[in-house]
Amino acid sequence: MRHKVAGKRLNRRASSRRGLRLNLIKQLFEHERIRTTRAKAEAIRSDAEKLITLAKRGNAAEEPSAMVHKRRLAAARLNDPEIVKKLFDDIAPRYTERNGGYTRMIKLGPRSSDSSEMVLLELVE
Repeated sequence: MRHKVAGKRLNRRASSRRGLRLNLIKQLFEHERIRTTRAKAEAIRSDAEKLITLAKRGNAAEEPSAMVHKRRLAAARLNDPEIVKKLFDDIAPRYTERNGGYTRMIKLGPRSSDSSEMVLLELVE
């Protein structure tokens, strides 16, 4: 039974799962739209929204040390300075007036090879 067990396993070991989630989040921020399975999209959606909220708070911080701290937290998660720069300079300012709900999942139907339900995960404009 899976009572009170958080997260989705995605049929992978822990290290592969961490790598997959990190890659998907990076691709979402880089391309602002990805086509993936519904399970993978649901697994990364909350992490992506939390990173956008972190970037929003970092941009709104009044102290320079707080701004640097938020950037370093995001850099520790994403491990890619270009994606962190895009997140803080391009993506987060778009959502200053929005209180969450930064991503949207659009159902595309089943994949022809294995009938996995496919979705388009994109950042809301």
